[in-house]
Amino acid sequence: MQQNAQLPCLPGFNFDTNIGRTNFCRNQFFSKIHDGIYYLSEKYDKTDPVRFPSIYARGEAHELPSWIAYDGQRLMFKAFFQESVHERNTAYQVRVVNISFFLEDGTMKISEPSVINSGLEQGVLLRRQRIPMPDPVRYRFYDIIDLNIGKEPEIYGRVYKIVDCDKFTRQFLNRMGIPVPDPIEIPKDPHMELHKQERFPKNPKRTIDTLGDFLKYDRQVLRFYGYWDDTDSLYGIVHDLEIHYFLCDNTMEIKENVPENSGRDTGLMFLRRMKVPKFFSELDPLGTNDLFSVLNVLGEDMIHGYYTIDPLNTGKVNKEYYKENELSIGAKINVFGKKIIITDMDAFTKEFYRKKYGLNEFTPMERPRKRDEICIKMEKYIPPYNGFGSYEDSLGNCFAMIPQPPKKDIMKFLLFDKEGFNSHVLRFRAKMISNIPENEDRIFIIRVFLMDDTISIYELAKRNSGFTRCEFQRRMPIMLPNQEIFVSRKPDYYKSEDFYIGARLNLNNFIFEMISADIYALRYMELHCDKFPKADAKLILEKIRAALKPVYKEFIELYTTEKLKDEDENQILPYEKLREILLKYLKDDITEHEMITIARHYSSHEKKELHTREFVRQLIHTELIRTLWNDLDRLEEDLHNCDRARLGFLSRERVYITLRGCKIPIDLELLNSMLDHIHTNEDGKLDYNDMLRFMNVKIDPLPPALPINIKSALWWASEKQPDCGAGIIWCAFIKDLDIKIEETDETEKPQELR
Repeated sequence: MQQNAQLPCLPGFNFDTNIGRTNFCRNQFFSKIHDGIYYLSEKYDKTDPVRFPSIYARGEAHELPSWIAYDGQRLMFKAFFQESVHERNTAYQVRVVNISFFLEDGTMKISEPSVINSGLEQGVLLRRQRIPMPDPVRYRFYDIIDLNIGKEPEIYGRVYKIVDCDKFTRQFLNRMGIPVPDPIEIPKDPHMELHKQERFPKNPKRTIDTLGDFLKYDRQVLRFYGYWDDTDSLYGIVHDLEIHYFLCDNTMEIKENVPENSGRDTGLMFLRRMKVPKFFSELDPLGTNDLFSVLNVLGEDMIHGYYTIDPLNTGKVNKEYYKENELSIGAKINVFGKKIIITDMDAFTKEFYRKKYGLNEFTPMERPRKRDEICIKMEKYIPPYNGFGSYEDSLGNCFAMIPQPPKKDIMKFLLFDKEGFNSHVLRFRAKMISNIPENEDRIFIIRVFLMDDTISIYELAKRNSGFTRCEFQRRMPIMLPNQEIFVSRKPDYYKSEDFYIGARLNLNNFIFEMISADIYALRYMELHCDKFPKADAKLILEKIRAALKPVYKEFIELYTTEKLKDEDENQILPYEKLREILLKYLKDDITEHEMITIARHYSSHEKKELHTREFVRQLIHTELIRTLWNDLDRLEEDLHNCDRARLGFLSRERVYITLRGCKIPIDLELLNSMLDHIHTNEDGKLDYNDMLRFMNVKIDPLPPALPINIKSALWWASEKQPDCGAGIIWCAFIKDLDIKIEETDETEKPQELR
């Protein structure tokens, strides 16, 4: 804003003269730097006789200081200077430098880029400063007009010749009106040219750096299989060899596979690890593998003497060694005069050659066999089982003087060991099939342990039945019936796949029929249906589809009521009705376990409660009052200690461990039944606050329950039928059958009409 001279300098009397102006053209002025050189200026120079219009109007130019206008900008020049050298064969040497001119304050800096093995202390030769002009010019410093390609500025007695500049410098000088010549070639340095000549080092490097191969191929070994045919010599045979090639250092070792009872030593290496030469004539003399050769020695001893190293390695013979690209199936290698033929390689070696060399053909070769070679496979004679102990114990006496205990399948043990609630034990309820009337009502619990396929039988004897409630058979493997026992071959035993609901098994001359199974066994068999075909819903559905396809029209008319014909997809069919349908059309082709699997697969997933929540709570209160237990506060403290975040929910396993740790005087069946009735969240975790209210006998107490046998009343074996779900979703079952009436009509036609 400008001040009007006609108005007083008071607030409110000043105004901008540019208001309402539409033409803002600015004049340009050129200021003279040197004879014939001009540059744009913000205001005209009155002393300059040659005046050019400026780019700004008079009085409107915004003057900026140079340290702001040219902040961070500098001109870069490349130059060299010659330096006399008196101690060398060359008279001078050429040193290349970079000259920087900073536009903000007119300072300069000279630096020399580092050159390897130059023998000079390189770096900054002249620190940043304003450099005065040499005599006879006084009171003037170097400026942009003094720096250009081809000029030779003298700086503190040293003359530099500028030969090149960068792109920014060339454009800046051109815009200022200063022409910039083409770059000039730097003369060659005689001292550096002398260094480029090939010469022998005084201390040559003898060792080869193999660290990169070691880091890349460490612990990677190529394995080949081959043979060495030595049958031409007396008592010679065909040797089976295993060749190991180490990629980290290109060494090889060869191991011989000696068969048992061949009369030859075992465990010896055919060739120790080393580099195998391609051509071998004789052993290397002493000193061949030394790093260097000593030509002469001056002095009496090595401490005070001098020696000269041969830089030419006179007399050294370069040997060729086998590498991985020369090893393949069918290749013949000469190992110190022995011809070894490679016949096969392992999977890692094949993948290595496939990735690195693109090979895909790895057909193995057969090992040759001579006429006189004996190729009879000898089998060990095992005496028949004598009946003492188990078969494995008796077999251990046949292989060693001191019998060893039989080895177990440790991997199977670790895989099927108990882990949390996953017990890996299948439990079945069975009844004995016998001609004796007293044995018909006997009920047993059969447990199948998946870790070792052992079986244990426990009898659930009724009161006043004449039988005791005890272990009927201890845990042990049970052999299949109708086998010869006293033979050399190991007998076959029952496995977990042989057990299912409806099966009749002969266990040590007692016939048992499986009538039920616990929920864990049913769920485990359904999850591993590849091993248990009776629990595979897809296979069972295929069987049902094949049986109902010829009579599907009749099946639909008889067993689809008016209520089920509606479009409602939630129509429920009882399990007893489904069992009646399947037994009518499939008869003996379907087992009880298969019908239970179909019922569970199409179940409505409604929780089937055999005992109400109030009944289980009444039993809990009765037991706690009977045992005088009153440590509910301690239990709450332990649960809060497990739930540090105070979310109010814990996993069932954690709650079960806490209850057992607090020594709650409740039977395990009643404890699990209580956990089944506790409220859960979306993640399946239990609400332990609801459990604390469930167990509190002071809040809403219940009257004592009638005396019952909790161990048997709440057990799964006390149920009359296995868990088959609450009902069958009929529409989903018919939809998965996927049988069309047109197909059934086509199958009913005679063969000659189709």
